[in-house]
Amino acid sequence: MSSCNNSIPQPLIFVLAGIPGLESSHVWFSVPFFLVFVVAVIGNATILCIIRVEKRLHEPMFLLLAMLSVVDLSLVSVTVPRMLGIFWMNAKEISFNACLTQMFFIPSFYVMESGVLLAMAFDRFVAIWHPLRYTTVLSNSLLAKMALAVLARAVAVLTPAPILVKRLESFQTHIIAYSYCAYMAVVHIACGDLSDHIVYGGLDFILIICSYVLILFTVFNLPSKAALLKTLSTCVSHVWVILVFYTPAFFSFLTHRFGHHIAPPVHIFIANIYLLIPPMMNPIIYGVKTKRIRNGFLKFLTIKCN
Repeated sequence: MSSCNNSIPQPLIFVLAGIPGLESSHVWFSVPFFLVFVVAVIGNATILCIIRVEKRLHEPMFLLLAMLSVVDLSLVSVTVPRMLGIFWMNAKEISFNACLTQMFFIPSFYVMESGVLLAMAFDRFVAIWHPLRYTTVLSNSLLAKMALAVLARAVAVLTPAPILVKRLESFQTHIIAYSYCAYMAVVHIACGDLSDHIVYGGLDFILIICSYVLILFTVFNLPSKAALLKTLSTCVSHVWVILVFYTPAFFSFLTHRFGHHIAPPVHIFIANIYLLIPPMMNPIIYGVKTKRIRNGFLKFLTIKCN
């Protein structure tokens, strides 16, 4: 952190820089961000409509997919409009309290998505280890409890961030070198170190890996190759979604931790991408890889046409 000798009192307004150093290209950056937003909204809204209309999809796997779509819609809704306002209208000012609100909600939805992916891994584990008890174990009551647990954990983990920042009395500057109010970006300009206060993200991935180790143990003990392939096929979509979610996040962590010589705009662009790619790709992956979603989509179109 740089010197706070010339610090300023807690500002009423922050200025979001967008992608510093590339201001002249903001309009061009807005094009892929806008397309990602449109695809994410249409894709996730379509998934929700299909699951709502198609009664045969009212099963644990697809109800969890609906939860994932709700979280994805929420994530892009609190992220992209502000970015597009910066890129299109140079609307860089954001009030201190609005910044705290964004600081809470953006990572909260991201943590919720990680929790839903963990719940989906548990769903696949139960479906493969205890297929005869699948719907009994994953009852609607349990799914509701899992959803509440995902929400409660995100609130518990992320609530301290805005509270800690609210208590800060001085900052190095009122300019945030990001296109949204990221917690670590605000910490970077604060006169006071908060970097050790918020920790999250790794446990879900470890538990997901453990689930799939047990799943593979079961699958490779199946008597026939056909049964093995059929069982693995039920996990393909979820595995792709996990890779799409964690790979950009892991890459972003590595660039921030070790990429000290990487240009700041690259860091910021990666930080934007790892938030936006999963909400766009999740409905595409499930739409392409899951036959029942494809069939539900065709039925949904037929209903609309009639």
